[in-house]
Amino acid sequence: MNKRMTVGFFTDVFFPMIDGVVNVVDNYAKYLSKDANVYVFAPDYGEIKNLDKLPYKVIRTKSIKIPRLDYRLTIPEIDIAFREDVSGIELDIVHIHSPFAIGMYGINYAKAHKIPVVATLHSQYKKDFYERIKNTYITNLATKELMRRFNKCDRLFAVNEEVAKVFYEYGASVMPMVTNNATDLLPFMNTSYLSKLQEKYHITLGQKVLLYVGRLDAIKNLDFLIDSLIILKNYDFNFKMIFIGSGPFEAYMEKKIKKNGLQDTTVFTGRITDRTELSAHYRLADLFLLPSLYDSSSLVQIEAASQNTPTLFIEKAVTASTVKDGINGYISQNSTQKYADKINSIFEDEKAHDFISNNAFRDLYLVWEQIVDQLKKAYLELLENC
Repeated sequence: MNKRMTVGFFTDVFFPMIDGVVNVVDNYAKYLSKDANVYVFAPDYGEIKNLDKLPYKVIRTKSIKIPRLDYRLTIPEIDIAFREDVSGIELDIVHIHSPFAIGMYGINYAKAHKIPVVATLHSQYKKDFYERIKNTYITNLATKELMRRFNKCDRLFAVNEEVAKVFYEYGASVMPMVTNNATDLLPFMNTSYLSKLQEKYHITLGQKVLLYVGRLDAIKNLDFLIDSLIILKNYDFNFKMIFIGSGPFEAYMEKKIKKNGLQDTTVFTGRITDRTELSAHYRLADLFLLPSLYDSSSLVQIEAASQNTPTLFIEKAVTASTVKDGINGYISQNSTQKYADKINSIFEDEKAHDFISNNAFRDLYLVWEQIVDQLKKAYLELLENC
């Protein structure tokens, strides 16, 4: 097609929230907007500043805060102003990042205008449903309805091969196409600044830096991580644990860490939104810890790999499927004892650890331009055939 393509992303989460989906949507939109018109349709969080700095247009719909969560329930169908805004835009393709209200709005728009609609599968929804409601019958009903919606799409994208397989088992009409996540982080090379961070966090000579980046939420298995650190402390293993992020579990974590005498070896930085600053922390770390069994794909793992920092996963986590233990990352058995043992053993062979760190960079570090190029090709193929 000769004209500039117009793409609409429909998402249930966006700035000022910061999570993996927001990161993906922002980078898709940012890099795609270099040669396409891009609109992001997202929840309204109240007054939000600095959106004029984005290279794409954001249109907000009214939403309701979900109790005990930072997320919101969008209500586009009854938001007259939003509906008028959307009706004035001629999209060529709809790309949904949620199967819920705003995603369905995108699907219905596409069907009414006879244009292609695609979806990115960011989460293991069936597992998420069960974690929240603990009812198998309702979980199965919800998953069936979810797949009915996703199967209205012309193409499904999965963030890795394991997620593609999971959704095919859920009932996807075709095997989803894999479009891996990536990062905008560049290798951090300022060694003098790393020395300043070591001073700031009182990191001593020979002390190993362990890092977690993400939302501080019980669902991320952070209780497991703290219990592993308690065991590690009893090994007389010299480490500094840095937690970057915020969330509802933070106060509990701080209390438990203090109760178990880990306060001198643990740092809570809060959120770090400056990307260069974040890359410096990844570079500072010797090992990135990802104990989550919940996540379908890990952007933070790719960010860590961009700084030659390998990740330790738990076996059978979907995210663990992206690495080979002892080759470009590490995988532990699902017990706090084994996780602590694994951390301890990793640093017994520094030469092997350096080899694995370099392989993590080589195998896992992807930049968004590569992924968005794949996306554009898929869009154009659909547009040519519609």
